[in-house]
Amino acid sequence: MTASTPTVVLVHGAFADASSWSGVIEELQREGIPVVAPPNPLRGLASDAAYVASVAARIDGPVVLVGHSYGGALITVAGTVENVVGLVYVAAYVLEEGESLGELQGRFPLSPLVSNLKQWTYPGPDGEDAVEVTIAADAFPSVFAADVAPEVTKVLAVAQRPLAAAAFEETAPAAAWRTKPSWALVAGADEAINPEVERYGAKRAGATVLELEGASHAVALSRPKEVAALIRDAVLATS
Repeated sequence: MTASTPTVVLVHGAFADASSWSGVIEELQREGIPVVAPPNPLRGLASDAAYVASVAARIDGPVVLVGHSYGGALITVAGTVENVVGLVYVAAYVLEEGESLGELQGRFPLSPLVSNLKQWTYPGPDGEDAVEVTIAADAFPSVFAADVAPEVTKVLAVAQRPLAAAAFEETAPAAAWRTKPSWALVAGADEAINPEVERYGAKRAGATVLELEGASHAVALSRPKEVAALIRDAVLATS
């Protein structure tokens, strides 16, 4: 790759951390594509998107933002940063300006994720209790990662990073896909986000779509080569 090759910024979603991209990172590094996988705070759409935008803005040169799951909502907003040249959605929410996760989800039958969420409280920044959610540990393998080895999902289930419940209600102040090219991977057997939600958002954004039949929500873990190949396509198209 050349000096003008975009840096890939991988944004993980809820109930995971940046290590969920490890197989994808390995594939991209093997091809000489620069990559960064920052931590996603998971505390709210506006603040998380602002953090992702700050990561992109400090990179010298063009950036391709890649978002998994809730991370897709974040790159939709953060992608308005000037040096972002492309967006890649991986089993992700693709929001419209003024739309919330709850509104987008509500247009389609709910996935098994919804009935398997556990709520907890944590101290909010104003001193008041706030609510966060995780997936019930016994449901995590089937809901999040049905095509990942059981010995791996057992670890992931107890290492979840919770999402602030407020993130479901915040609306996107911008939709970067309106002015920048996008790609989308639909996980055909996703039990965390209804695949119809992924298809709808991708079509609305005019994204180049790849659908992987039988892929779970944890597609970056189970099918890293295919995920990395789609990201590489975006990198080559925007170089």
